[in-house]
Amino acid sequence: MKLMGWAALAIFICDQASKYLVVHLLNLRVIGELDVWSPYLNLRMTWNSGINFGLFGNGGDFVRWVWVGLAIIISIWVVIWVMRERLGKVAQISAGFMIGGALGNAIDRIIYGAVADFLNMSCCGFENPYAFNIADVGVALGAFGLILFSGNSQSSNKTT
Repeated sequence: MKLMGWAALAIFICDQASKYLVVHLLNLRVIGELDVWSPYLNLRMTWNSGINFGLFGNGGDFVRWVWVGLAIIISIWVVIWVMRERLGKVAQISAGFMIGGALGNAIDRIIYGAVADFLNMSCCGFENPYAFNIADVGVALGAFGLILFSGNSQSSNKTT
């Protein structure tokens, strides 16, 4: 359980620190874009009021609070699930990544009204039009980790 909490805290802090750096200190919200190592890594400020790729983002303030509530509910559900299933260490870390990312983006919605996305990566002639953030990476890694490693629970060794 502690492992999940530490993983969630690590992703949350990295996400919020990177957003503070980019939005406030680098002032990306005003300058809009900054090439770091073009085309591989660029900073492109976007405000995502929806979910992945801006889907379902046209509902205004109501939808904003729905996404905040959903992130909190899913995070609580994941904590309860991990506690019940007594999942292994990698699955606990994965759950923490997912929770930290979900709560990082929820905080953005509360503070800014939308999620601050800024990482843009392209390669090999493909120009990626989308931006993401560290919270998104945490959610994605956490989801994949749970898919791959949640079958390794300590309770699955029990006989029924």
